[in-house]
Amino acid sequence: MKIICDQAKLINGLQIVSRAIPSKTTMSILEYILIDATGDSIRLIGNDMEIGIETFIEGEIAERGFIALNARYITDFVRKLDGDITIATGENEKVTITSGKAKFNIIGRSGEEFNYLPEIEKIDGVNISQYALKSVIQQTIFAIAGANDTNRMMSGELFEIKENQLKVVGLDGHRISIRKMELAESYGKKKVVIPGKTLQELSRILGDSTEEQVEIYFTDKHVMFAFGKTTVVSRLIEGEYFNIDQMLSSDYETKMTISRKKILDSLDRATLIVKEGDKKPVILSINDMVMELKINSTIASFSDDIEIEKQGKNLMIGFNPRFLIDALKAIDEENVDIYFVNPKAPCFIRNKEESYTYLILPINFTTVD
Repeated sequence: MKIICDQAKLINGLQIVSRAIPSKTTMSILEYILIDATGDSIRLIGNDMEIGIETFIEGEIAERGFIALNARYITDFVRKLDGDITIATGENEKVTITSGKAKFNIIGRSGEEFNYLPEIEKIDGVNISQYALKSVIQQTIFAIAGANDTNRMMSGELFEIKENQLKVVGLDGHRISIRKMELAESYGKKKVVIPGKTLQELSRILGDSTEEQVEIYFTDKHVMFAFGKTTVVSRLIEGEYFNIDQMLSSDYETKMTISRKKILDSLDRATLIVKEGDKKPVILSINDMVMELKINSTIASFSDDIEIEKQGKNLMIGFNPRFLIDALKAIDEENVDIYFVNPKAPCFIRNKEESYTYLILPINFTTVD
């Protein structure tokens, strides 16, 4: 194999597929990127068997062939080079990478050892703009549990499509994030759980264009996102997702309307006195016309008063400040409505259209020092 391509285009392609390279693995081949020049275009592939990413880059194919190269080394090498880069293979998987007078020699692995992405038929696809998909992921992904959580279902997000509506749900046992958005067309019912890692890496690759589309295809075990010259394929998390409707309520005894910026600014100040890992709650005292926000820590104490509009009863309730900040940052509106039932029940942050809903469990601050 021998290919010649521009450094900027090559490094961009390598960075895209490197999103699928695991940080730790017992299978060394998963640490490699496949460079496939057997066709008419140069194809790059990274695949850790849970998520696979392939992308095509422009370049000259002087000799057809393929080779697998260690992802970290090839990316570091190419990043330090400039101009046109030539990658050529010799006997026994010896590879020479040159640019001008600079040359790297490295041993690759046979492309035959590499696992290509699963074949998925492009039928019954769902179209959504790159901007919309990226936004809906970023507005919900913070609420999922880590990949090492004992409940694997919490480490993914529910994608549910009914007619022309997409609903995305994430939860971690302490909070729930829900986003609903209208699609340009109506589709058949689909309900899958996509791993959080897949969505996090996908959101980093997607652009901000409202014009460029992503095509999403589903099978019983996989989901595929195709956009531009890139394809992302991921395994689904199998099993029944949680019954979210049972956790949501339209009942409330207190409703507070508050400036999103003012409460965010206040929470930002409050967290200055909380050490990382410290579980000090922020306490909200909701009264007529004003909400007092206060927090005590081993470093200092902080309090602030913010003007509000209130309906219903006065209330005092405690929360993890980080959870409030995450939810409020995911909202674009100037003012937000927050609904409360009692000091021991979750609050709901949602708009009238319910295009977004964020549920946050309170902290019983009377038992917290």
